[in-house]
Amino acid sequence: MKYLKLSFLVVLLLSACAAITPINEMPHIVLGEASFYPTLSAHTDSSIISGNRVELLFNGEQIFPAMLRAIRSAEKSITYQQYFFEDGAVAREFAEAFAERCRAGVEVKLLIDSLGGGSISQEMKDLWKNAGCQLEWFERIKVYQFITPWELLNYNHRSHRRILVIDGKIGFTGGHGLSDAWTGDGRTAEHWRQTDVRVEGPIVQQLQAAFVESWRRTTGNVLGDERYFPAFAVAGKVYAQVVKSSPLGGSFGSYLLFLLSIASAQKSIHIANPYFFPDPRIEEALINAVKRGVRVVVLTPAKSDHITTSAASHSGFGSFLRGGIEIYEYKPALMHAKAMVVDGVWATVGSANLDYRSLAINEELNLVVYDTAFAQQLEKSFQEDLKYSKKLTYESWNSRPLWDKIKEVFTSPIKEQL
Repeated sequence: MKYLKLSFLVVLLLSACAAITPINEMPHIVLGEASFYPTLSAHTDSSIISGNRVELLFNGEQIFPAMLRAIRSAEKSITYQQYFFEDGAVAREFAEAFAERCRAGVEVKLLIDSLGGGSISQEMKDLWKNAGCQLEWFERIKVYQFITPWELLNYNHRSHRRILVIDGKIGFTGGHGLSDAWTGDGRTAEHWRQTDVRVEGPIVQQLQAAFVESWRRTTGNVLGDERYFPAFAVAGKVYAQVVKSSPLGGSFGSYLLFLLSIASAQKSIHIANPYFFPDPRIEEALINAVKRGVRVVVLTPAKSDHITTSAASHSGFGSFLRGGIEIYEYKPALMHAKAMVVDGVWATVGSANLDYRSLAINEELNLVVYDTAFAQQLEKSFQEDLKYSKKLTYESWNSRPLWDKIKEVFTSPIKEQL
């Protein structure tokens, strides 16, 4: 076991091959112009489709009840992909809801990341097995078998996607984890601030497609038929797309989504993200946006759940602040929402962080919504969060404690793994 851990550490430190393909030139695109939509669609390999209904869900007090109602209504299939699954009251409620549907004859497929969900109890696994649910683990290390370096390298690529699809007709995505930390209203310590979405309409097929891709890679099994992909019905008037990224397979859709949308902004960019330290190309795009008159506002947590990641993030704040970007730190709880609004008309909510791990290593997924009402509602929630946040200045950042600066120095060699 000691040698396994050592090998894993070596691979993590040397896996610089998990890098984003350098971007040398960018097209001149403007959000709202006709060329913007096919450009973004082409570079994210994702069609923009109409006929959808999209609903914002804020924090565990809205997210979990909506998901549980949908799960309990399932008649044919449930697919659920999750990165973080921790035992607790809400996890047990979900576990029982999945098991009850399995016993009722519903096909339930659960795909949990083996790192983020490694603490799931044996009792919960037995509950699902006895009920007839199928649980699979994304990139699970074979502890008692010989492990090649390539297998360890694959293990570094985590499934960070969050997907729930009911009967192929109702979908949920965002950045929630299944843990009691996500319960509550996002304004209380120890209860995280989160934004997710509920969708209906043709876009659900794209969410399901992302799940079955990960399921096929993990199990070798192909899911299909009308249980998973029924004939879609128009549910609303919203245009949307699902952008998924899988760097191990050469897909960097999340990275290009952020880069192109930032480059297209004309008025404002509002970013909420818990781990904010983008690569130099996105950093340059954000600062260039300010130079052309765009207001750029970034909302991050005042206190993070990952000390190393937080240190790496803070180390880069200086260049953003000097470049005119406004940075606010959310105070009441850990701010875990991953959302962006551009010019008040375009928005995305999903699992991707603005850090190296999300953009160059992990499997990620974001929903993109082309709807002014949705974007303005999300921007309004952003403005509410700012009331509970402290604005950073360059002077306050530069005068942070010496110990913080020392921690930041030590993150530099490993920042591309964070």
